[in-house]
Amino acid sequence: MNIKITGKEVKATEAIKEYLERKLERIQKYFEDEFDVTLTIKVEGNEQIAEIGVIVKGDMFRAVTADKDLYASMDKDIDILEGQIRKWKTKRERQNKDDSIKQKNALNVPNQITEVENEIIKTIYYDAKPMHPDDAKLKLQEKISNQFFVFINIETNKVNVIYKLKDGKNYGLVEPET
Repeated sequence: MNIKITGKEVKATEAIKEYLERKLERIQKYFEDEFDVTLTIKVEGNEQIAEIGVIVKGDMFRAVTADKDLYASMDKDIDILEGQIRKWKTKRERQNKDDSIKQKNALNVPNQITEVENEIIKTIYYDAKPMHPDDAKLKLQEKISNQFFVFINIETNKVNVIYKLKDGKNYGLVEPET
């Protein structure tokens, strides 16, 4: 573990470095490889700010907190970093596990690959709420990535779908006849 401490308007003492090394043991257990740590400490008003950055295998984790006590600020940073690293590590392990399962399944599949055609292969469930079509249009505008919005029209009490037209400016409404 390589540690670099920078103090802005605060002197980086040996006690701060020793304290940081002790606290970094909580993070070190997540890594087999070497990693770099940077600590920047500074004072703004009556608060002491600690910014800790951890770089491992090209991935960077960073936490910045302020407290009246520098050591308390460093403790908060370590808690934040540990959460970030735990989440990152879990995600990587899950990816590796999924990849190995896919490889195993690929080995067990015979050479004949059949494509599925004319079948429903995906189902999406929507919570259709009663609202006016203008309100549904506003909801659709809030969710930029969505192309349509399902709702119950309060005027007709029937399921409707509002969708974006290809011109990107207007909307269409799908409404049942009966």
